[in-house]
Amino acid sequence: MKNIFIKSMTVLTLLMVALCGVNGGKTEAASKPVNQDLIIINKYYNKLAYFHNGKLEMVEPVATGKSWDKTPVGFFKVVNKIKNRPYYKGKIPGGGPLNPLGKRWLGLNANGTYGDTYGIHGNNNESS
Repeated sequence: MKNIFIKSMTVLTLLMVALCGVNGGKTEAASKPVNQDLIIINKYYNKLAYFHNGKLEMVEPVATGKSWDKTPVGFFKVVNKIKNRPYYKGKIPGGGPLNPLGKRWLGLNANGTYGDTYGIHGNNNESS
């Protein structure tokens, strides 16, 4: 049953994010991948699947863009990690209880951006 679920997630995947670290997944000395982590986000079912070294570790519900086109489709890398990122559009400081981005931001290099437009993030409903 688990294999069927994994295949379904892969087939139905509309947004895939390769999570290999901010430095492009390379170590300075060995030039080998730092890890084998993969996040798959299914926009249709609003589910996030996290794989570590090819093993499914967790599947969690997520929210995606308000409209279908607000969540880009493709393979992306995490290019920055920010704790308590401000919500610039609403002029809400980072770490504030009204900040819809939550406490953590994983910025993606989607659509030619530098991790400042698209990201995987928390929300302001998080518990402390």
